[in-house]
Amino acid sequence: MLCASIAAQAQMKWNQQYQTYIDQYKDLAIEQMLKYRIPASITLAQGLFESGAGKSDLSTRGNNHFGIKCHGWTGRTMNKDDDAANECFRAYDNPRQSYEDHSKFLARNTRYARLFQLKPTDYRGWANGLKACGYATNPHYAKKLIDLIDLYKLWQYDKAHSYDRFMAQRAGNDRPADTNAGLHPIHIFNKNYYIVAREGDTFKSIAKETELSYRRLASYNERSRKDVLHAGEIVYLKKKRRRAPKQYKNRPHVVKAGENMYMISQYYGMRVKYLYKKNHLSPDHQIRVGEVLKVY
Repeated sequence: MLCASIAAQAQMKWNQQYQTYIDQYKDLAIEQMLKYRIPASITLAQGLFESGAGKSDLSTRGNNHFGIKCHGWTGRTMNKDDDAANECFRAYDNPRQSYEDHSKFLARNTRYARLFQLKPTDYRGWANGLKACGYATNPHYAKKLIDLIDLYKLWQYDKAHSYDRFMAQRAGNDRPADTNAGLHPIHIFNKNYYIVAREGDTFKSIAKETELSYRRLASYNERSRKDVLHAGEIVYLKKKRRRAPKQYKNRPHVVKAGENMYMISQYYGMRVKYLYKKNHLSPDHQIRVGEVLKVY
């Protein structure tokens, strides 16, 4: 009974570590999916398996979550025994760089080109394809990825809202998203997707690129659909939320020179009327520098 109890505790700790990793990196995996058409479930499963849920030596010392070896890499490196002694692995400044490089490694390598012809929700096809294309030497690699995806329901992240609409145009010629010049990178914040406008952008031009209604796009951003956007403005692709992300629960916003309520609402991805409501302010209230505003 004692051995069984110890084993159960070890299993629970292992599951908690994996779930913590998923919670920490799921948004980053979705972001990569939107940019490169690699299923978020596959990215998460590979990250979990290759990094031991972020506990491996490669991930803790080199921020390498995917076990990618140097292969002509000109950046920072680290050495570690693997298939052979003292092999060269890529090293990064932070996990985001590792996730981005993993996506580029797959998207720009002709060896994996056929995988991008699969449906974005076909994680089984991707898992088997990665093994067949030689990503890993482990004969059970595909099964291990599929088991992780099924156990932790990682497939749910492949169905991120509006994924198909965002990527329909970008998937032209079966190429990854960023190879079509001029497209806006898509980012994630406060459970929403957004792009950063360039000079000359309009809601019509962005709507055409993302295959959204330009009227809805303007409405999501609480603007007139005829407005010309300026470089650096945030444009949300879904309706904004009622409050800022949870990390701002005890972090009010201090008004800076040149800010207005709309600019602040865009910064936190929340609707203007709820910013007024949370602070018990009337719509004609004129904010002043130094004023403290609740955003959560």
